[in-house]
Amino acid sequence: MSKWLIPTSVFTGENAIYIALWINNLRLTYHLVITTLAVLASTTRDSPVSPFSRYLHQLRMQYGIRQSELAELIGYEQSYISALEVGSKGPPTEEFVERLVQSMELKPIEQDELRKAAAASHRKLIIPADVPEETYWLLQDFRAHLAELRPVQIRLIREILGIQGELGRSVSEPARRLRRRQNKEDIEM
Repeated sequence: MSKWLIPTSVFTGENAIYIALWINNLRLTYHLVITTLAVLASTTRDSPVSPFSRYLHQLRMQYGIRQSELAELIGYEQSYISALEVGSKGPPTEEFVERLVQSMELKPIEQDELRKAAAASHRKLIIPADVPEETYWLLQDFRAHLAELRPVQIRLIREILGIQGELGRSVSEPARRLRRRQNKEDIEM
């Protein structure tokens, strides 16, 4: 039995649309509050390396390969691989990624993760020419505070950006304007 007893007469006409939108907003608000609490509860501090650095190190450990062995295997200097892993070098070239994929015979899921990590590790951002002026101001504020952002703030920003996808999934049909029934007196006039 449901905790919420709402008379079925409430779900008629325009009320149904407003109630559906209200329920969807409640779900999103609930999701955001729960996520915020979970993020605030996590006190671990992320180490300052790029996604590619972390994934490269993880792959190397998983396959039990030393940096020098990997360097010899793919034809790069060991110092370059070390610099990639500690994050002092930017994301590698596509050639490096392809050599790594071929030499280590990575599984398709590992290849996909490696490429995603490399794409996420780019340090430069190119702004499309057709964005609104507010986008430039948002990015300026972001640049000004980037060094001060804590992991919890970053996770919350990412969660807020993800809400757009939730909104698209939660409302299956666009709200339509309901036509009022005309009674006989209105028709005769």
